[in-house]
Amino acid sequence: MALIAPVEDGRIQETASQNSLKNTSKASNDGMDKDSFLQLLVAQMKYQDPLQPTSNTEYISQYAQFSQVEQMQNMAGSVELQRASSLVGQQVYVKTTTSAGDTKYVQGKVDYVVYENGKAYLSIDESLYSLEDLDTVADKEYLDAYDKATEFVTKVNKLPGINSVDMTDAESIEALQKTYEEMNDYEKSFVASDVVAALNAYGVKLEEVKNAAGENEADSE
Repeated sequence: MALIAPVEDGRIQETASQNSLKNTSKASNDGMDKDSFLQLLVAQMKYQDPLQPTSNTEYISQYAQFSQVEQMQNMAGSVELQRASSLVGQQVYVKTTTSAGDTKYVQGKVDYVVYENGKAYLSIDESLYSLEDLDTVADKEYLDAYDKATEFVTKVNKLPGINSVDMTDAESIEALQKTYEEMNDYEKSFVASDVVAALNAYGVKLEEVKNAAGENEADSE
């Protein structure tokens, strides 16, 4: 875990990783472990009514019930560790809440898993996050295609109004046309049909501009 925390307005800010670990530690401390149960059992024996003492059978029954709960918790912990271990090498999104109450998503590859006090933690870019904060598991091919499509759509949306297209826009439009042509079918599936239609309209308009420019050059000759 990083030992350096960001400072803003003269105050140390909690990172998403630190906040994730703190919330998990707090939740863990709210539970009851074997020591807590034994302390309650001793207190119950110490302060019981001497005229109506609790029978040994009841104590044994209570301990047996707690042992069953403990076994279930251990089993749940094993399942959690197995689940976390299966995520190693996977691309994931972790959803955390900052100290200011804002929601933040951290995306990256799970490098390894740490298991402490019955809780599993995912290491992403050398920072630990609670498995409880896991939001999404995504295939790398999906993420790459999504990012490529998002960048493509952003560039199309930045083109000028179609009626304002001139020769200075030719390089941008042709580059976008080439990018789309080189996409595979899976990558193209991330691009909305209206964006493709818009790019085609820009292509038609650019041809009109080129033809007009060619006619003007021919007239000037």
